[in-house]
Amino acid sequence: MLLFALTTAEKLQQVPRSFWINAAIVILGLIAVVIVIRRIKEMNKLVLGIIVAVIFVLLGFNWIYERNEPRFLSPLVDMIAPFLPAKGSYSVGKPH
Repeated sequence: MLLFALTTAEKLQQVPRSFWINAAIVILGLIAVVIVIRRIKEMNKLVLGIIVAVIFVLLGFNWIYERNEPRFLSPLVDMIAPFLPAKGSYSVGKPH
């Protein structure tokens, strides 16, 4: 059994340090998400609705302007995009 423990410890020492840093960041991120979710549960639902709506509107405008939306939302963005400015619709020259 000691032989297996030594080989496992040796294998863990061979794992790059960047992996452990990334793993720690993910764990801290999950802890932060749990804390945020608990705070959201205590929040006024109207304020939460306004915050969520503002986030979705900003994200949607960014997708329309940059045209970097997820592939499954492209048909919806294609219908909305003609009414809003897009990144490629501006010219960078001097105004006449």
